[in-house]
Amino acid sequence: MYQYIIKRIFLMIPTVIGAGAIVFFVMRLVPGDICLVRWLDYGMHYDQEVIDICRNELGLNDPLYIQFIDFMIGLFTFDFGISMWTWQPITEEIKVRFPLSLQVAIMATTFSILIAIPLGIISAVNQDTWIDYVIRTFANAGAAMPSFWLGILIILGLLIYSQAWLGEPWMPPIEYVSFFEDPIANLSHLIWPAVATGYRFSAVMTRMTRSAFLEVIREDYIRTARAKGLLEKVVINRHALRNAFLPIVTIIGMEFSFLMGGLVVTEQVFNLNGLGRLLVESVGNQDYNMIQALVMVVVMVFVCINFVVDLLYAWLDLRIRYN
Repeated sequence: MYQYIIKRIFLMIPTVIGAGAIVFFVMRLVPGDICLVRWLDYGMHYDQEVIDICRNELGLNDPLYIQFIDFMIGLFTFDFGISMWTWQPITEEIKVRFPLSLQVAIMATTFSILIAIPLGIISAVNQDTWIDYVIRTFANAGAAMPSFWLGILIILGLLIYSQAWLGEPWMPPIEYVSFFEDPIANLSHLIWPAVATGYRFSAVMTRMTRSAFLEVIREDYIRTARAKGLLEKVVINRHALRNAFLPIVTIIGMEFSFLMGGLVVTEQVFNLNGLGRLLVESVGNQDYNMIQALVMVVVMVFVCINFVVDLLYAWLDLRIRYN
């Protein structure tokens, strides 16, 4: 097991390097010049000397291989340089927004797990009954409903019902406050985007849980356990659930990684200054350094989550052995 962990850690390195190379060279193929965007004002004349100074300061005039080497060194030292738009250290800007995206991802994942796994099991156990149909309708509605649209409905609902119950409209706070500074203000701000995104996530997980559980409970060892006279609760919890959890863990890992940088529109709806919103702003500003850094942060999150999922496989299924 320890040898496998060491091998997987070393395999993560070429994965990150390969992803970094793709991101770096693809960004260099995109047309546009950050210095022109920064200094050119609505088609007015610009000073070429100023543009050259800007490019020298940002290292854009260096040979491509020098830029790539600097990028890879910064990647493994977590020094992504400075933003081409704000002239601030990229690491500091990401550090401000990373906790917010991480907390929303954790809250949305927790919310979806608490809903999806029980509903998926109940739906599978009561297959083709009215309970199954209700749960499947709930899951299909969540899968078809965009999270940003649900977020808009949540905000409108809070405004309408708070007006009716409290006598005045109420909205979630628009400024992010750390959980350690003010837990109530923090949760009242982030619980709503977590619910909006978690509902869609739970819909996908409910369907996966139902499918995996239906496949497992038809296996021979489940029939054998029932033939021995074991209680249905014991059969489900001890024999079926653990083996059905493998594809569910995969979905949880993939969705959690997506939530770290993919909530672009939802962050706009709830005024969250997270990684997704920063990525959109960087694309609009043609801030290549910031875009590269944000994409690589998401890549490293995916790589780390996949590593954890691989380790969970061996813990969940005792038949899996890593040498």
